Amino acid sequence: MMAQDNQLGTKNLSYYCKRFSELNVSSSRQRGEAHYKPILLLVVIDLITQGLITENQILVSDNLIQTFNNYWSVLGSSSYKGGLYYPFIHLESEGFWRVEYKVGFVGSKPKTHNKLKEAVEYANLDDELFNYLRDPVSRNELIDVLISVWFSFNKKKIEEILQVNQNFQEVTQKDFEENLDKQPKIVLKKSVVRNAFFRKAVVHIYDYKCAFCHLKVMKTLSQSIVDGAHIKPFSPFYDSRINNGISLCKNHHWAFDRGWFGIDDKYKIIVAGDLEEISPNAKPMQEFRGETILLPNSEQHYPRLDALEWHRLNVFRP
Repeated sequence: MMAQDNQLGTKNLSYYCKRFSELNVSSSRQRGEAHYKPILLLVVIDLITQGLITENQILVSDNLIQTFNNYWSVLGSSSYKGGLYYPFIHLESEGFWRVEYKVGFVGSKPKTHNKLKEAVEYANLDDELFNYLRDPVSRNELIDVLISVWFSFNKKKIEEILQVNQNFQEVTQKDFEENLDKQPKIVLKKSVVRNAFFRKAVVHIYDYKCAFCHLKVMKTLSQSIVDGAHIKPFSPFYDSRINNGISLCKNHHWAFDRGWFGIDDKYKIIVAGDLEEISPNAKPMQEFRGETILLPNSEQHYPRLDALEWHRLNVFRP
Protein backbone atom coordinates (compact mmCIF):
# COMPACT_ATOMS: atom_id res chain seq x y z
CA MET A 1 0.00 0.00 0.00
CA MET A 2 2.87 2.38 0.82
CA ALA A 3 4.45 1.77 -2.59
CA GLN A 4 1.10 2.49 -4.21
CA ASP A 5 0.83 5.76 -2.26
CA ASN A 6 4.26 6.78 -3.51
CA GLN A 7 3.36 5.97 -7.13
CA LEU A 8 0.13 7.96 -6.91
CA GLY A 9 1.84 10.85 -5.17
CA THR A 10 -0.70 10.78 -2.32
CA LYS A 11 0.83 11.17 1.09
CA ASN A 12 -2.07 11.24 3.51
CA LEU A 13 -2.06 10.96 7.29
CA SER A 14 -2.19 7.15 7.15
CA TYR A 15 0.91 7.17 4.98
CA TYR A 16 2.89 9.18 7.52
CA CYS A 17 1.58 7.11 10.43
CA LYS A 18 2.93 4.07 8.62
CA ARG A 19 6.26 5.75 7.92
CA PHE A 20 6.60 6.77 11.58
CA SER A 21 5.87 3.21 12.67
CA GLU A 22 8.49 1.72 10.34
CA LEU A 23 11.50 3.94 10.98
CA ASN A 24 14.83 2.25 10.34
CA VAL A 25 16.56 2.42 13.75
CA SER A 26 19.91 1.02 14.83
CA SER A 27 19.75 -1.93 17.18
CA SER A 28 21.87 -4.66 18.68
CA ARG A 29 21.13 -7.70 20.80
CA GLN A 30 23.18 -6.34 23.68
CA ARG A 31 22.09 -2.70 23.64
CA GLY A 32 18.60 -2.86 22.16
CA GLU A 33 17.16 -0.19 19.89
CA ALA A 34 18.58 3.31 19.54
CA HIS A 35 15.64 5.70 19.40
CA TYR A 36 17.47 8.69 17.88
CA LYS A 37 15.01 9.16 15.02
CA PRO A 38 11.72 8.94 16.94
CA ILE A 39 13.09 11.25 19.64
CA LEU A 40 14.15 13.84 17.05
CA LEU A 41 10.70 13.68 15.47
CA LEU A 42 9.04 14.19 18.87
CA VAL A 43 11.32 17.18 19.51
CA VAL A 44 10.50 18.76 16.14
CA ILE A 45 6.77 18.19 16.70
CA ASP A 46 6.99 19.87 20.09
CA LEU A 47 8.86 22.90 18.76
CA ILE A 48 6.35 23.28 15.90
CA THR A 49 3.48 23.11 18.39
CA GLN A 50 5.00 25.80 20.61
CA GLY A 51 5.68 28.14 17.71
CA LEU A 52 9.45 27.79 18.02
CA ILE A 53 9.58 26.32 14.50
CA THR A 54 7.26 28.38 12.31
CA GLU A 55 8.52 27.55 8.82
CA ASN A 56 9.38 24.27 7.15
CA GLN A 57 13.06 24.84 7.83
CA ILE A 58 14.54 23.08 10.86
CA LEU A 59 17.71 24.91 11.82
CA VAL A 60 20.53 23.40 13.88
CA SER A 61 19.88 25.89 16.67
CA ASP A 62 21.03 25.78 20.29
CA ASN A 63 17.35 25.45 21.19
CA LEU A 64 16.98 22.33 19.03
CA ILE A 65 20.17 20.81 20.44
CA GLN A 66 19.23 21.48 24.07
CA THR A 67 15.69 20.23 23.60
CA PHE A 68 16.97 17.04 21.99
CA ASN A 69 19.38 16.57 24.89
CA ASN A 70 16.55 17.03 27.40
CA TYR A 71 14.38 14.52 25.61
CA TRP A 72 17.25 12.08 25.29
CA SER A 73 17.83 12.30 29.06
CA VAL A 74 14.23 11.17 29.57
CA LEU A 75 13.60 8.77 26.67
CA GLY A 76 17.01 7.70 25.37
CA SER A 77 18.82 4.51 26.24
CA SER A 78 21.88 4.73 28.47
CA SER A 79 23.44 2.12 26.17
CA TYR A 80 23.81 4.76 23.47
CA LYS A 81 25.42 8.19 23.45
CA GLY A 82 22.86 10.87 22.66
CA GLY A 83 23.63 13.44 19.99
CA LEU A 84 21.43 15.43 17.61
CA TYR A 85 24.03 15.21 14.84
CA TYR A 86 23.36 11.49 14.38
CA PRO A 87 19.60 11.44 13.60
CA PHE A 88 19.62 14.88 11.94
CA ILE A 89 21.58 13.41 9.04
CA HIS A 90 20.36 9.81 9.09
CA LEU A 91 16.66 10.71 9.17
CA GLU A 92 17.05 11.68 5.52
CA SER A 93 16.97 7.98 4.60
CA GLU A 94 13.27 7.84 5.62
CA GLY A 95 12.21 9.86 2.58
CA PHE A 96 10.18 12.62 4.25
CA TRP A 97 13.16 14.56 5.73
CA ARG A 98 15.70 16.37 3.57
CA VAL A 99 18.96 18.01 4.62
CA GLU A 100 20.12 21.16 2.84
CA TYR A 101 23.91 21.45 3.11
CA LYS A 102 25.77 24.76 2.98
CA VAL A 103 27.22 25.78 -0.35
CA GLY A 104 30.69 24.37 -0.77
CA PHE A 105 30.43 21.80 1.98
CA VAL A 106 32.47 18.72 1.18
CA GLY A 107 33.28 16.10 3.75
CA SER A 108 32.06 13.21 5.81
CA LYS A 109 28.89 13.21 7.88
CA PRO A 110 29.26 15.55 10.88
CA LYS A 111 29.95 13.81 14.19
CA THR A 112 29.70 16.77 16.56
CA HIS A 113 27.15 19.55 17.01
CA ASN A 114 29.64 22.20 15.91
CA LYS A 115 30.43 20.26 12.74
CA LEU A 116 26.71 19.86 12.10
CA LYS A 117 26.22 23.63 12.34
CA GLU A 118 29.13 24.21 9.96
CA ALA A 119 27.82 21.73 7.40
CA VAL A 120 24.05 22.24 7.36
CA GLU A 121 21.77 25.13 6.44
CA TYR A 122 18.59 23.39 7.59
CA ALA A 123 16.42 20.32 7.18
CA ASN A 124 12.85 20.29 5.96
CA LEU A 125 9.92 17.90 5.91
CA ASP A 126 7.49 16.97 3.17
CA ASP A 127 5.09 19.89 2.91
CA GLU A 128 2.20 17.51 3.54
CA LEU A 129 3.80 16.24 6.75
CA PHE A 130 4.63 19.73 7.98
CA ASN A 131 0.97 20.72 7.51
CA TYR A 132 -0.20 17.65 9.42
CA LEU A 133 2.12 18.56 12.31
CA ARG A 134 0.57 22.02 12.54
CA ASP A 135 -2.93 20.54 12.86
CA PRO A 136 -3.76 19.52 16.48
CA VAL A 137 -5.79 16.42 15.61
CA SER A 138 -3.42 14.85 13.07
CA ARG A 139 -0.41 15.91 15.17
CA ASN A 140 -1.71 14.02 18.22
CA GLU A 141 -2.29 10.93 16.11
CA LEU A 142 1.30 11.03 14.84
CA ILE A 143 2.60 11.53 18.39
CA ASP A 144 0.57 8.56 19.61
CA VAL A 145 2.01 6.40 16.82
CA LEU A 146 5.58 7.32 17.76
CA ILE A 147 4.99 6.66 21.44
CA SER A 148 3.05 3.43 20.95
CA VAL A 149 5.54 1.91 18.50
CA TRP A 150 8.89 3.14 19.79
CA PHE A 151 8.16 3.65 23.47
CA SER A 152 5.56 0.94 23.89
CA PHE A 153 4.40 0.05 27.34
CA ASN A 154 2.06 -2.81 28.10
CA LYS A 155 0.28 -3.46 31.38
CA LYS A 156 3.19 -5.53 32.68
CA LYS A 157 5.55 -2.57 32.18
CA ILE A 158 3.39 0.20 33.64
CA GLU A 159 6.21 1.26 35.95
CA GLU A 160 8.30 2.18 32.91
CA ILE A 161 5.81 4.68 31.53
CA LEU A 162 5.18 6.04 35.03
CA GLN A 163 8.93 6.58 35.36
CA VAL A 164 9.09 8.35 32.00
CA ASN A 165 6.32 10.69 33.15
CA GLN A 166 8.12 11.27 36.46
CA ASN A 167 11.38 11.98 34.61
CA PHE A 168 9.61 14.66 32.56
CA GLN A 169 8.28 16.14 35.80
CA GLU A 170 11.74 16.20 37.41
CA VAL A 171 13.50 17.67 34.36
CA THR A 172 10.83 20.37 34.07
CA GLN A 173 11.02 21.23 37.77
CA LYS A 174 14.83 21.42 37.65
CA ASP A 175 14.68 23.66 34.58
CA PHE A 176 12.14 25.91 36.32
CA GLU A 177 14.21 26.22 39.52
CA GLU A 178 17.42 27.00 37.63
CA ASN A 179 15.73 29.84 35.71
CA LEU A 180 13.74 31.60 38.44
CA ASP A 181 15.44 34.91 37.69
CA LYS A 182 15.38 34.49 33.93
CA GLN A 183 12.78 34.24 31.21
CA PRO A 184 11.12 30.87 31.97
CA LYS A 185 11.72 28.18 29.40
CA ILE A 186 8.58 26.67 27.93
CA VAL A 187 9.87 23.73 25.93
CA LEU A 188 9.29 20.96 28.46
CA LYS A 189 6.67 22.75 30.57
CA LYS A 190 4.28 23.13 27.64
CA SER A 191 5.35 20.00 25.82
CA VAL A 192 2.64 18.14 23.92
CA VAL A 193 4.88 15.08 24.11
CA ARG A 194 5.21 15.04 27.89
CA ASN A 195 1.43 15.52 28.05
CA ALA A 196 1.01 12.54 25.71
CA PHE A 197 3.03 10.37 28.09
CA PHE A 198 0.97 11.68 31.01
CA ARG A 199 -2.29 10.79 29.24
CA LYS A 200 -0.98 7.35 28.37
CA ALA A 201 0.17 6.66 31.92
CA VAL A 202 -3.15 7.75 33.41
CA VAL A 203 -5.37 5.70 31.10
CA HIS A 204 -3.11 2.68 31.72
CA ILE A 205 -3.64 2.76 35.48
CA TYR A 206 -7.41 3.07 34.98
CA ASP A 207 -7.41 0.14 32.51
CA TYR A 208 -8.63 2.47 29.71
CA LYS A 209 -11.92 3.05 31.57
CA CYS A 210 -13.70 6.27 32.47
CA ALA A 211 -13.50 6.80 36.25
CA PHE A 212 -16.98 8.38 36.16
CA CYS A 213 -19.08 6.02 34.01
CA HIS A 214 -16.63 3.08 33.52
CA LEU A 215 -16.96 3.29 29.72
CA LYS A 216 -14.16 1.52 27.85
CA VAL A 217 -13.84 1.68 24.06
CA MET A 218 -10.54 1.08 22.26
CA LYS A 219 -9.54 0.82 18.64
CA THR A 220 -5.87 0.13 19.22
CA LEU A 221 -3.55 0.61 22.18
CA SER A 222 -2.88 4.09 20.80
CA GLN A 223 -6.56 5.04 20.42
CA SER A 224 -9.02 5.06 23.31
CA ILE A 225 -12.25 6.93 23.99
CA VAL A 226 -10.93 8.03 27.40
CA ASP A 227 -8.48 10.82 28.17
CA GLY A 228 -5.87 11.19 30.87
CA ALA A 229 -7.20 14.44 32.39
CA HIS A 230 -5.41 16.81 34.75
CA ILE A 231 -7.38 17.54 37.94
CA LYS A 232 -5.51 20.77 38.66
CA PRO A 233 -4.95 22.15 35.14
CA PHE A 234 -1.49 21.76 33.68
CA SER A 235 -1.11 25.51 33.29
CA PRO A 236 -0.31 27.27 35.59
CA PHE A 237 0.63 24.38 37.90
CA TYR A 238 2.70 22.26 35.47
CA ASP A 239 1.85 19.24 37.61
CA SER A 240 1.91 15.98 35.66
CA ARG A 241 2.30 13.69 38.61
CA ILE A 242 0.06 10.69 38.11
CA ASN A 243 -2.03 11.44 41.20
CA ASN A 244 -3.00 14.76 39.61
CA GLY A 245 -4.63 12.73 36.83
CA ILE A 246 -7.92 10.96 36.30
CA SER A 247 -9.19 8.92 33.36
CA LEU A 248 -12.40 10.29 31.84
CA CYS A 249 -14.35 9.68 28.63
CA LYS A 250 -14.74 12.62 26.26
CA ASN A 251 -18.13 13.71 27.62
CA HIS A 252 -17.22 13.51 31.28
CA HIS A 253 -13.79 15.09 30.71
CA TRP A 254 -15.58 18.07 29.17
CA ALA A 255 -18.09 18.18 32.05
CA PHE A 256 -15.35 17.87 34.71
CA ASP A 257 -13.34 20.75 33.22
CA ARG A 258 -16.46 22.95 33.32
CA GLY A 259 -17.39 22.07 36.89
CA TRP A 260 -20.53 20.11 36.17
CA PHE A 261 -19.39 17.48 38.64
CA GLY A 262 -16.71 17.10 41.28
CA ILE A 263 -15.33 14.39 43.55
CA ASP A 264 -15.35 14.59 47.36
CA ASP A 265 -12.65 13.45 49.77
CA LYS A 266 -14.24 9.98 49.93
CA TYR A 267 -13.93 9.68 46.12
CA LYS A 268 -17.69 10.00 45.72
CA ILE A 269 -19.27 11.88 42.82
CA ILE A 270 -21.03 15.20 43.44
CA VAL A 271 -23.09 16.62 40.59
CA ALA A 272 -24.30 20.15 39.88
CA GLY A 273 -27.95 20.55 40.78
CA ASP A 274 -29.09 22.56 37.77
CA LEU A 275 -28.43 20.09 34.94
CA GLU A 276 -31.24 19.42 32.46
CA GLU A 277 -30.73 15.99 30.91
CA ILE A 278 -32.33 13.79 28.30
CA SER A 279 -30.36 10.54 28.09
CA PRO A 280 -32.52 7.87 26.41
CA ASN A 281 -29.58 5.55 25.76
CA ALA A 282 -27.30 6.27 28.71
CA LYS A 283 -27.46 6.75 32.47
CA PRO A 284 -27.97 10.46 33.25
CA MET A 285 -25.20 12.24 35.14
CA GLN A 286 -27.53 13.05 38.03
CA GLU A 287 -27.93 9.34 38.77
CA PHE A 288 -24.19 8.98 39.42
CA ARG A 289 -24.45 11.31 42.46
CA GLY A 290 -23.00 9.59 45.53
CA GLU A 291 -21.33 6.77 43.60
CA THR A 292 -17.63 6.06 44.15
CA ILE A 293 -15.44 6.69 41.13
CA LEU A 294 -13.41 3.91 39.58
CA LEU A 295 -10.01 3.91 41.29
CA PRO A 296 -6.63 2.49 40.21
CA ASN A 297 -5.44 -0.78 41.71
CA SER A 298 -2.62 0.92 43.60
CA GLU A 299 -3.52 3.46 46.28
CA GLN A 300 -0.41 5.52 45.48
CA HIS A 301 -2.03 6.38 42.14
CA TYR A 302 -5.38 7.49 43.61
CA PRO A 303 -6.35 11.06 42.73
CA ARG A 304 -4.68 13.38 45.23
CA LEU A 305 -7.15 14.76 47.77
CA ASP A 306 -5.69 18.27 47.71
CA ALA A 307 -6.07 18.32 43.91
CA LEU A 308 -9.72 17.20 44.16
CA GLU A 309 -10.31 19.87 46.81
CA TRP A 310 -8.79 22.52 44.55
CA HIS A 311 -11.16 21.44 41.77
CA ARG A 312 -14.18 21.59 44.09
CA LEU A 313 -13.26 25.09 45.30
CA ASN A 314 -12.18 26.58 41.98
CA VAL A 315 -14.02 24.74 39.20
CA PHE A 316 -17.07 22.85 40.53
CA ARG A 317 -20.33 24.77 40.31
CA PRO A 318 -22.91 23.18 42.65
